Amino acid sequence: MSRQPLPCRAACLLSPVVLTRLVEGYLAEDAPHFDVGGYVVGDDAGTAHIYCKQRDAVLCGRPFVDEVFRQLGATVTWTETEGARVPPPDPGTHRVVVATVRGPMNRLLLGERVALNILARASGIASRAHALNGLKQQRGWPGLIVGTRKTTPGFRLVEKYAMVVGGADPHRYDLSGMVMLKDNHIAAVGSIPRAVASARAHAGFAVKIEVEVATAAGLREAVAAGADVVMLDNMSPADVAASIATLPDRPLVSDDGSNSRVLAKPRCLIEVSGGLTVANAGDYMLPGVDVLSFGSLSQGVPHVDFSMKLDIPKHA
Repeated sequence: MSRQPLPCRAACLLSPVVLTRLVEGYLAEDAPHFDVGGYVVGDDAGTAHIYCKQRDAVLCGRPFVDEVFRQLGATVTWTETEGARVPPPDPGTHRVVVATVRGPMNRLLLGERVALNILARASGIASRAHALNGLKQQRGWPGLIVGTRKTTPGFRLVEKYAMVVGGADPHRYDLSGMVMLKDNHIAAVGSIPRAVASARAHAGFAVKIEVEVATAAGLREAVAAGADVVMLDNMSPADVAASIATLPDRPLVSDDGSNSRVLAKPRCLIEVSGGLTVANAGDYMLPGVDVLSFGSLSQGVPHVDFSMKLDIPKHA
């Protein structure tokens, strides 16, 4: 189940139609009418450098930044690879060039903040995903590091993309991607079996059904009801291990009632979530746990510090 950071072709995941529409919205939000600052600098051709000012950062967000400046009639030349660790900052300047942007100066500055916001956010998420994957490899744990739907409104595509670039699984992208029956769903319907049966009847065969539980009894009930994934929510590592230990051994079933072919019955995946951080993640990398999901991959993640400076000749 291991997932590795994607090479720079990760941009192929993004629909150009969606990317164009998304960036159009970002630019319109930042300049809904006049750009007086752009009038001040004018539209003479200019060059700017984008700098990273932080150690141990994974660069992420290039396709979005490319689109920002494409829409503004500028071009970007990158010196660092998407998904790669940025070289340490220069000891003298405390920064390292990651890209050079060329175009009309007013357009460069019009795209500056949107581009830097994307890089800062995406690189922060990719850096954290990369760190969690490093911890997973140190522990020899075969499961998945996964994000959640706890994303910033309007920025979900950027954040989910950054998880993937950093080597994490993005989890479901939205409510349509997978059925997740949480405590409120189950309380409203009355029981786990009833909720799973209703979801199974309407979701279609291709959609997985996940059930959130908080007890060992709930885990057993969800597995018996036919859930594809069960999330153990807000449990201690000891409670997670004890709950998994209560599950019966997986039975073997034949496809036609005979012994001509014996197939292993597909087992339910076990996901652990709730309060997971870089500091405590290793405690949850236990046998029987398939997935660790982190709201902290998108909520409260430190941003990476980037800046953009115009290259102004000294004689000007």
